[in-house]
Amino acid sequence: MNFFLSKDNLVALHFKYDFWHLTATAGWDVVKSGRPILFSDEAHFWFNGYLNKQNCRIWSETNPQVYVETPLHPEKLTVWCALWAGGIIGPYFFKNDEGHNVTVNGDRYRAMITNFFIPELNNHDVQELWFQQDGATCHTARATIDLLKDTFGDRLISRFGPVN
Repeated sequence: MNFFLSKDNLVALHFKYDFWHLTATAGWDVVKSGRPILFSDEAHFWFNGYLNKQNCRIWSETNPQVYVETPLHPEKLTVWCALWAGGIIGPYFFKNDEGHNVTVNGDRYRAMITNFFIPELNNHDVQELWFQQDGATCHTARATIDLLKDTFGDRLISRFGPVN
């Protein structure tokens, strides 16, 4: 028996997982308190139309039994953004000094925080804002966590942060 999830079911499961993940990492007290939380993440956009099947799904009522060959390492652009009830910070495009697309590592992530994110935060009233990020290695490096603690103190939701 073949079972294909509908688009609505997959979207509902995605949001249930996101809510579960938030409550599991941030703690239910943070969520139900109504405290403003700034959610952040990166996304990759491939120039050849490639989709990461772990993050992007194509929904269909039938199984198409089709495969498409793609290059091993297609060119992509990595974009970071953060959002909360008060607005959006970003997008930030990870590029080097020559304007070429680059991958995210600890140094580049900290440079983005220092040169883009924190100056943008200063344009908003964020005194009580919590900051949430996932457990990517560049996010959880000691230098990154220390940099974020300087801005957010105990209002950091991250692996190896005050709330993890």
